[in-house]
Amino acid sequence: MAGPTIALVDDDRHILTSVAMALEAEGFTVRTYEDGETALKALQAKPVDVAVLDIKMPRLDGLELLSRLRKTTLLPVIFLTSKDEEDDELQGLALGADDYIRKPFSQALLIARIRALLRRREAGQGDDGDGLMVRGRLVLDQHRHGCRWDGRDIDLTVTEFEILKALAQRPGHVKSRDQLLDAAYGDGGYVDDRTIDSHIKRLRKKFKALDPEFGDIETLYGVGYKFSGA
Repeated sequence: MAGPTIALVDDDRHILTSVAMALEAEGFTVRTYEDGETALKALQAKPVDVAVLDIKMPRLDGLELLSRLRKTTLLPVIFLTSKDEEDDELQGLALGADDYIRKPFSQALLIARIRALLRRREAGQGDDGDGLMVRGRLVLDQHRHGCRWDGRDIDLTVTEFEILKALAQRPGHVKSRDQLLDAAYGDGGYVDDRTIDSHIKRLRKKFKALDPEFGDIETLYGVGYKFSGA
C-alpha cells in the first residue's frame, strides 16, 4: 500500500532529486515540481498529504503559492528557507505555514518534521470517547482537528490546532513559549520562539473574524500565553 503523498516544490533539481529519493526510501509517495505555478495547478487538481515548499522560486514564489493554497485547503505545509530569509519565515507562518526548516538541512530532520505533522493530523487523543474538548464557547474535535467557536466553524492548520489545544487543556494556566513549541513541534529540532508568536497572531485573527470581541487567548508578557475561556 502506498504511503502518504508528499509534494516537493523547489527550483533546485539537486534538492528535488536527493530529497525525493530519501522520502521514497522511507515509504512516502513523492511528487516534485520546479516552480510554484506548476505546483499550484497540480495541488489544486490532486491534493497531497504534506507540501514542502521553497520560498524563492520562479514564476510563483513559495509565499504566494501558500497564500493561494490557503484559500481552498488546510494542507500541512513546511517551508524551506535560507538563513537570510527570517522575515519570509515569519510571513510564511502568518499565511498559515505549519513549519519551516532552514537550508542547508538534514534529510533526517525534514523526514522527522513530515512524520510529526502527519502524526498530529491523524492523532485523536481526546478528553473523552468522542474526542471533544469543550471549553465554554470553544469546542475542539480532536479526532477530526475541527474547531468551533460559539457554534461556528473555524478552519485551523494542524499546528494552530495543536497550539490552541495545548492552551485550552487547562484554562487559566499559563503556557510558556517553550511548552507551546513542544506541543506544536515535539522534538523536531530547534524552532525560533517567534514562531509561536506568529501562530498566536493568526489564531487571534481567525477568531476575531467571527467574534470581534474575542479575547480568550491572553498574553502574559515575558511569561507566555493562556486561554481564559471556561
